[in-house]
Amino acid sequence: MSLPLLEANRLEKSFAGVRALRGVSMSLKPAEVLAVIGENGAGKSTLMKILAGVQSADSGELKVDGAARAFRSVGEALSHGVALIHQELNLAETLDVGANIFLGREPRRFGLIDERKIRSEARRYLDQVGLSIDPTTPLNALPIGQQQLVEIAKALSVNARVLIMDEPTSSLSGHEAQSLLKLIDTLRSRGVGIVYISHRLAEVEAIADRVEVLRDGENAGALQKGEICHAKMVSLMVGRELSQFYPHQTLAPGAAILDVQELRTATHPKHRNSLTVHAGEIVGIAGLVGAGRTELLEAIFGVNPPVGGTVLVQGFPLNTRSPQAVIKAGVALVPEDRKHSGLVLEMSVRENISLATLARDQRLGFLNREREQSLCQEMTSAMNIKTPSADQPVQFLSGGNQQKVVIGKWLAAAPRVLLLDEPTRGIDIGAKQEIYRLMDELASRGVGILFVSSELEEIIGMADRALVMHEGRIRGELKRAELSEESIMNLATGGDASHGSSIVQTASPFSL
Repeated sequence: MSLPLLEANRLEKSFAGVRALRGVSMSLKPAEVLAVIGENGAGKSTLMKILAGVQSADSGELKVDGAARAFRSVGEALSHGVALIHQELNLAETLDVGANIFLGREPRRFGLIDERKIRSEARRYLDQVGLSIDPTTPLNALPIGQQQLVEIAKALSVNARVLIMDEPTSSLSGHEAQSLLKLIDTLRSRGVGIVYISHRLAEVEAIADRVEVLRDGENAGALQKGEICHAKMVSLMVGRELSQFYPHQTLAPGAAILDVQELRTATHPKHRNSLTVHAGEIVGIAGLVGAGRTELLEAIFGVNPPVGGTVLVQGFPLNTRSPQAVIKAGVALVPEDRKHSGLVLEMSVRENISLATLARDQRLGFLNREREQSLCQEMTSAMNIKTPSADQPVQFLSGGNQQKVVIGKWLAAAPRVLLLDEPTRGIDIGAKQEIYRLMDELASRGVGILFVSSELEEIIGMADRALVMHEGRIRGELKRAELSEESIMNLATGGDASHGSSIVQTASPFSL
C-alpha cells in the first residue's frame, strides 16, 4: 500500500470565536478522486485553504507523502505539489492567457521574459483542458467558462501531484464540463490525486472514487465507490432525508403584472422578445449558455437598457433606462454574480440588507438606524441567514447565506416582480430548498417571479411555465404539464416543442 499523497489529521480552525473546523481528518491517495461535499458553512472552503497554504490551521497535522508539513504560504504548498483551483477566478484580467498561466513563474532568456516559450508552453496546457485559443488572447476577451479553463491550465502548469478543485464546473457549459471530466480521468491515470468539491451530486457520483462529507465543521461520514448515491450523500450532508425537494404548488394566476413587448437587447438587437408574468406565477427561462437569458433580465431591469420595445408593470410603462425608476415601480433583480453585482462584500449584513430601501428608511435626511436594525432582524429571521451578528461583513458568510442576504435586501423593498438570475448557483442543497420554499411563499402572496436557471430539474420542479431561449430569442413556451428535459433541450437547441418526445436527451447530467 502506497502512502497517502496528502493527509490531514484532527484539523481545528476558528474565526472570531466561531469554530469552522472541529477535528477534521481526511486523506488522498495517488490516482484517486476524493469528493468533499457538504452544505455551505460545513467547512469545505476552510479545509481546502488550509490544504493549499492559503490559511494555517490552529491545530492538527498535515502530511505530504507521509512527512509532516506546515504550509505557511501558497508557494510552499505548490513547492510540495499541492495546487488549488479557486471557484472564484484568481486571474489577472488585463493580461493575456499565456501571461496568466505563467504569472510569477515566467521563463527567461538572457534576463528577459521569454515570450516565445510562454506561448509554446501555454498552448500545451491549453490543449490539455480542451481550449483551442491563441495564448496571446486577452483574458478579458474570453467568456467566464473559458476563463475557468485557463485557471485549470494554470494549475496544471506547476506539475501538481495534488489538484484541489473547488466547484470547477460551476461556470462551465455542459460540453466544457464533459471535457473537464475527461481531463480528470487523464490526470488520474498519471497518478495525480484530485480533491473535488461540488454541489452537483450527479457530477460527484459520476467521477468520485470516494466521498468525504462535512457537516457543521466536522466529519459526518464517508462513502466508498460502490456506496456513492444521491440519497446517501444527501442524508449525510443534512442529517435528514429530503422527501420533497421542490415544494411548488401551482396556483391560479392573477392579473398580468409584468408585460414585456418586443424587447430588443443590445447583445441581440435583431430579436424581439415578448412575455407576460401574472401575479402569483413563477415563470422559468431556460436555454444554453449564451442564449441571451441574463441579457433579457438585465434589459427589463435597466442595467443594460434595451435598444427597443417596452416593459409594463401593472399596465404602466417602465423607464428601462433608469434602474432606480424600475425599482420604484416594484421590480427587483437578484443577479447571477452575487459577489460582484449583488453585494458590497466589505459591508455588514445589516448594511447590505438595507441598501435597496435607503431612500425609504430615512428620517430628516438621515438613515433611520432603528428601522435599519429592525429590518435586518426581520430579514435575517425570515431568510434563516446564519451569521454571528448583523455586523458581520458579508464576505465572511458562506455562499448560500450570501445569496440569502441578496434576496433579503430585495424582499425588504416589497417587490411586485422578482427577477432571479441563477438563484441557486453555487449553493448547497439545504440552501436551495430554502430558496425554493421562499419562491413558493412569495408566489402565494401574489408576487410575479421570472427566474433564469441552467438546471433543468429546477425549471421542471419550480416553474408554472417555461420560456426557452435560443440564440437571443424566445424559441417557445412550455406549460407545466409539457415540461421535460427533452422538450426544453429541443427548444434550447433550435427545435420545435411539438417534437420534444423524439429528441435524444442532451441535458448536462450535472444538476441536482
